Amino acid sequence: MNTEQLRQSLKHKWLTYYAENHYWIARLQVWVDCDGKRRPSSGFILATLSVLEPQLNHLLPLIVDLSSNPDRIVAALGLNFNPDEYLEKLQKSQQKAAPVNSEPAQSIAKSKMVKLLPASSSEILSPLEQSPKQVSRIDETCQGGRYRRKKSELK
Repeated sequence: MNTEQLRQSLKHKWLTYYAENHYWIARLQVWVDCDGKRRPSSGFILATLSVLEPQLNHLLPLIVDLSSNPDRIVAALGLNFNPDEYLEKLQKSQQKAAPVNSEPAQSIAKSKMVKLLPASSSEILSPLEQSPKQVSRIDETCQGGRYRRKKSELK
């Protein structure tokens, strides 16, 4: 694999990973401003890519020998950009290129959507929605390893 192919592969894998996990990554305190670009820290990006791209694990010792500055390594790999802005531009260009009512375009858009937990409170049953007796009974049935209750005490 040549260096340009490696850069493209790393960029694709990083953006795919980021798109699937941006909700929690955005909440981490790993964001930095590097050369005027807001992005996750170089250490976070390199650690993530070392898991996603096995070939990078073989190259990182050599790369670090050449430069131990993680920001320079990320820049050399072509990853010094804001992934949110890049994905937004990519999505806009795909929307312009794809017909509005085509099914393949809609399926691609759906596959790139982030899957979050259900937002509707009706989909999630909260213990508070149960009666207080049910909650206390559930709590009282919890048994530790040392203490065992008799069945008559649970009623």
